Amino acid sequence: MRQVTALVSPDEQLAFRILALNTEKAHNLRDRALEVIRMARSLAKSAPRAVETEYAAQFESAELLTLGIVYERESRFAAGAYAPLLRKVDRFSARSLPASLREREGWASRLLSIDAEVRKAVAGLEKRGFRSPYLRTFVVARCNPVRFHKMKKGETKPAMPIAEALTRMLGAAKKFDAAKVRQQDLALVAAVAAEPE
Repeated sequence: MRQVTALVSPDEQLAFRILALNTEKAHNLRDRALEVIRMARSLAKSAPRAVETEYAAQFESAELLTLGIVYERESRFAAGAYAPLLRKVDRFSARSLPASLREREGWASRLLSIDAEVRKAVAGLEKRGFRSPYLRTFVVARCNPVRFHKMKKGETKPAMPIAEALTRMLGAAKKFDAAKVRQQDLALVAAVAAEPE
């Protein structure tokens, strides 16, 4: 290589538009979530009175903030299984960035607690002889309290408050009974997961 292209700007706020400016390749969910939480933490320090909703365009999606915190704690978290739930219940907060990040820390802890229960349920299914790359997705979907809620185009109101959704999901994950799962239930999940979006 003989040349390197660089974008140099005295505007520090430009750094918080990095996801929108990146055109070389699409970030995966993990990379996007980690970049968004880094931006949010930096903004919370430099502008502690700023409100989370003011940066909705830069953050792209509210669930990326929550997932970013989860990824900071557990780098191998299977966020793809939880993204459908979070898209329906996680919204940008009207609170200041430091306050909203503290609240999201609690949500992240609850997601990790749910995932611990989901892993136990998956182990129970594997013990019964089930083998599929979709076991976690299956269990998470079964525990998802808003899985049947269809979001209408342009709808901004969450299907239910996130705190309530996480509480209900944790309860469902703890009660998950691997003995009641049939092979055809899992086959349906695999078929749906394989369909192109």
